[in-house]
Amino acid sequence: MARYMFIVSYDGTDYCGWQKQKEHKYASELPSLQETIELALAKIFKENISLSASGRTDAGVHAIAQVCHFETDKAMPKDLCWATRAYLPASITIKKVFTAPSDFHSTLSAERKTYRYWVWNQQRSTALLARFSYWVRKPLDLDFLNSCSSRFVGIHDFKSFQSVGTPVHHTEREIFSATWRRKNNSLVEFEITGSGFLKQMVRNIVGTQLDLALKQQSADRILEILALKDRTKAGTAAPAQGLFLKRVYYPPALVKQCRVV
Repeated sequence: MARYMFIVSYDGTDYCGWQKQKEHKYASELPSLQETIELALAKIFKENISLSASGRTDAGVHAIAQVCHFETDKAMPKDLCWATRAYLPASITIKKVFTAPSDFHSTLSAERKTYRYWVWNQQRSTALLARFSYWVRKPLDLDFLNSCSSRFVGIHDFKSFQSVGTPVHHTEREIFSATWRRKNNSLVEFEITGSGFLKQMVRNIVGTQLDLALKQQSADRILEILALKDRTKAGTAAPAQGLFLKRVYYPPALVKQCRVV
C-alpha cells in the first residue's frame, strides 16, 4: 500500500463541514467535504478510499490548504489533480499530490496550524465577498484589536473559547501569533497560528474580540475570560463564512520525505 498526501482548497459554504455525518434524523442534508472527495477518488481508483485530514473544519468554513492523506495499492494517475476535476464540483480543488512516508499522518503529525478570518468593515455590505467575510458596519480600531489578540499569545487554558462538541483530553493550547491587519479600506484580516484549536475556538476568539471592540470594553477582559474557564463568559462565535484554514505545519524531516507526484 502506498501512502499519498495532498493539499486541497475549498469553499465550504455548501457543505455540512469536513467530516462525514452518520445518518440520523438531525443529520444535515448538505454533503460533507470528506465524502465528496472520497467519492471522486473512488471513481478514479475503482475502490473505496478512506481519507484523513489535518482537522475537521465546521459547516461553512473554507480552506486554502487543507492537508489529507490516503492509502491505495492502485496505480496513481499521471495527474491526479487534473483527473479529479471531472468528479469534483468547482468549489473543491486538489492543488498538489505527494507520495508520503508510512509514518506521515495528516492529523497526528501536524505541529501547528494557521487560520485567518475576514471582516468586511464598511457601511455597505459586499456581494462578491459575502460568502467569505463577516460584515461589521461600525469602524474597527485595529490598535485595540491587536491589544486584545496579544493576550492570547502563549500557553493558556482555552475552555472559555471551546464550543460543545468533540471531547478532548485537555483544553490547554499554545498560540504562537495572533494579529489583525487591514488588507484595504474595506477588508480587515485576523490571522492566528497555534499548536491546535478546540471546536470553534477561532470563531469564538474573533467574536469575543469584536464584541469587546464594539462595546468599548477593556482588552484586559480577555485575560479575565481565559481565567474563568467558562464558555458563557466569552462573546458569541463569529459566523463561519469568514474563516479559512490557511496552512498546516509538519516536522521538516517528514516534509523532506514527501515527493510531488
